Amino acid sequence: MGMRVHGLASGMDVDSIVKQMMNASRIPLDKLNQQKQYMEWQRDNYRDLNRKLNDFSNLVFDTVLRPATFAQKTVTTTSSDVSIRSLTATGDMSGTIRVSQLSRAANMKSAEDLKIDPAAKLDSKVTGEQTITIQTINADGVLDPEGYTLTFDPSKESLNSVIDKINKNSNVNMFYDSFTKAVSLSSKQSGRASGDVEIKLTGDFFTNTLMLDEDNRTAEEEGRGLAGQNAKFTYNGLETERLTNKFQLNGFEFTLSEATNKDVQFSSSPNTEKILESIVKFTDEYNKLIEEIQKMTKEVKYRDFPPLTDAQRSELTEKEAEMWDEKAKSGTLRSDPVLNSALSKMRQDLYSTVSGLGGASQLAQIGITTSNNYLDGGKLVINEDKLRAAITENPTSVYDLFAKDSTNKSEQGLGRRLRETIASTRNDIITRAGRDTSAGTSYTLGRNLENMNDQIKRFENRLTTLESRYYKQFTAMEVAIQKANSQSAYLMNAFSSGM
Repeated sequence: MGMRVHGLASGMDVDSIVKQMMNASRIPLDKLNQQKQYMEWQRDNYRDLNRKLNDFSNLVFDTVLRPATFAQKTVTTTSSDVSIRSLTATGDMSGTIRVSQLSRAANMKSAEDLKIDPAAKLDSKVTGEQTITIQTINADGVLDPEGYTLTFDPSKESLNSVIDKINKNSNVNMFYDSFTKAVSLSSKQSGRASGDVEIKLTGDFFTNTLMLDEDNRTAEEEGRGLAGQNAKFTYNGLETERLTNKFQLNGFEFTLSEATNKDVQFSSSPNTEKILESIVKFTDEYNKLIEEIQKMTKEVKYRDFPPLTDAQRSELTEKEAEMWDEKAKSGTLRSDPVLNSALSKMRQDLYSTVSGLGGASQLAQIGITTSNNYLDGGKLVINEDKLRAAITENPTSVYDLFAKDSTNKSEQGLGRRLRETIASTRNDIITRAGRDTSAGTSYTLGRNLENMNDQIKRFENRLTTLESRYYKQFTAMEVAIQKANSQSAYLMNAFSSGM
C-alpha cells in the first residue's frame, strides 16, 4: 500500500480520525481473539492435567501393581562370616550354607618372552593367511564344540588388533603384558568343564608365534596356567557345586566371596519397610493428584478479567500485565464435568470393597483411611503401624487388595480400578482437548478454535474493506474541499480585478 497523505485541504488529521473509527469497529474482533485465547488456555490446562494423570497411572503400576514390590525380602544371617558377599531372596525361607571352595576361571600364558612389537604388523613374524580357533567352557559347563574362529592377513593385522577381535568375539579375555613380553588369556566363564579342558587353542599362530600351549590343562602341568574350578559348598546338609560364585538356589541368590568352611545360617522375611515405602509413595501421589484436580474445578473465574488485547497490554507495566493474566487464566476448568466425574469415580474406586479376597478387602483394614477434613476432598491418611503390621503378616494379601485381576469389576483390585478410571478420564480429555500432536479437527476444542480462526479471518477482511472505504470517503471530501477552495480563490481574484 502506498503512502497516504490526507488533510492538506481540510486541515484534518484523517489518519487519527480513521483509527478512532476503526477502534470502535474492531471491538467485536478483539472479543473473538480473547475468546480464542481463553480457549487455548483451557486446552493447554486439559493437556497438562492429562500428562499428570498418565504419570500417576504409571506410578500406580510401578508401586502397588508390581509383584516385585511385595516380593522384596530382608535376609538376615546369624554370622558376619565373609564367605557370602551378598544374599537376596524371593521367598520366606531359612537355611545353612558352608563354603569350601570358590569357583575360578581357567587361564594360561605364553611360555617365554615373545620378542614382539604388539603394534607392528604381524607379517614380520608369520607369513601367509592365518586361521585360529578358540574353544572355551560354556554356561552349561561343557567345552563349546564350535568356539570362535578367526582368519586374518598378517600384513594387515597387529597383535593388538588380533587381541581386540578375540576379546570382542570369543569367550576369553586376552591381553599382552609389556613388562613380561607375554600374552595371557582367561575364560570369561568360570568353573570346571565336565570331562574336558576349559580352554582349547588351535592354530600355528597360537603355538608357534605366541608360544601358548594347546589347552589350559597342559599349561597347568607346565606351570603356565590353571584349570577352572567350581564353587563347592554344603547347603542344608547337601554337598553340591556351581560353575560360578553367583547362583540361585531354592529361592535365594548367593554371591560367594571366600571359602571359610564355616556354617552360616540365614533366613528371609518380607522387607516391610520397602513395601511400606512404595504404598506411602502411591498414597502421597494420589493425594497430590486429587488436590490438583480439585484446585482446577474450584478455581475462581474472574469474568471481569478477559485476556488482554495487544493494545491493552501495551498500556500496562509488566507487573500489571502479569497480575491481570493470573486472573484471566483462572477458572478455565471450573466445575468441569469430566474432572468432577473423575474425582467421584477415583474416590469410589478406593473406598469400595474388593470381593473374593481371603484377606483384607478394604483399605481401612490395612490402615489407610480418608481424611476427616472435608476440605481435603477425600485424601488418604495412613496409619503406618497398622499398615506395617498388615504387610508383615501377609504381604500377598495386601498386594491382592490392590492388584487382583478379574473381569468382574467388584473383584478387581483397587489399583486396577483406579487405572481404568484414569484411562477413561484421559480418553475423555483427549476427545475434548487432544494431544500436542493432534490435528486440529480431531478434537472438540480444536474444531472450535479452527472455526474461530475462520471467523477472525473473515472479520479482519471486513475491517480492511471498511478502512479502505473510510479513506476513500475522506479522499473524496478532500477533493471536494480542494475544488471549493479553488473556486473561491477564482471568484476572489475576479472581484479584485473588476474593482
